[in-house]
Amino acid sequence: MGMELFERRNRAVFLNAAGRRLLAVTAPLFEQLEAVVDQLQHEVRDEVVVVSCEPTIAMKWLIPRLGDFHQMHPHLQVQLLAAGGPIDFARSGADLAIRRDDFHWGSTVHSLTLCQEVIGPVCVPGLLPLPEGFAGMRLLRSKTRPQAWRQWQQLAAAALADTSTADYEHFYLCIQAACAGLGVAMASRLMVQEELRSGQLAAPQGFVPDGSRYCLLAPRPIESGGKCALFASWLQGQLL
Repeated sequence: MGMELFERRNRAVFLNAAGRRLLAVTAPLFEQLEAVVDQLQHEVRDEVVVVSCEPTIAMKWLIPRLGDFHQMHPHLQVQLLAAGGPIDFARSGADLAIRRDDFHWGSTVHSLTLCQEVIGPVCVPGLLPLPEGFAGMRLLRSKTRPQAWRQWQQLAAAALADTSTADYEHFYLCIQAACAGLGVAMASRLMVQEELRSGQLAAPQGFVPDGSRYCLLAPRPIESGGKCALFASWLQGQLL
């Protein structure tokens, strides 16, 4: 500014007369600027639905369907955060989260059931018919669902004999490996709908409910008519 605006007294800094005059003029201007910026940011946030979603659900199911949501609600944009497990809504900035109920999310989180989970083995048609007990087959396993094959065995009362295994970091990598003919994956029907429809994958043993469900989570009750309600209604319609 080319002039002194402060003075130091007793190890503290104070505005001098020039500083007090400048403060009187600038303080209302900064308050107006803050109010306008806050209003603009609020308007932008009102047009964006931030959804935290497990990566496999996002890649294999949600993203291919988002075009339909944008056609129905062109004024809203969906921002995806790829994440799974417990969620801190305040820290993540998410409005909603799509999760499978394989963990406890506490009484402060509001949930809406979307659909039941059903699982079953899938492979390329070229591997059919599968031998008894999957003998000689490679079973593809995901580190995010390490007990999926064992759980399916119990639910389907099936036996496995003389098999090998291959482990993948994520569920969607197992599905891609199955599509490449590298073995038989234990998959969620929700995640392989397109591959089954196109004939890229087959489910020779069908699917069985595993007792879990997919839920839409929110940090507070979803208000009717709001952006979160519009997304929730569309999501439920897609899962009918």
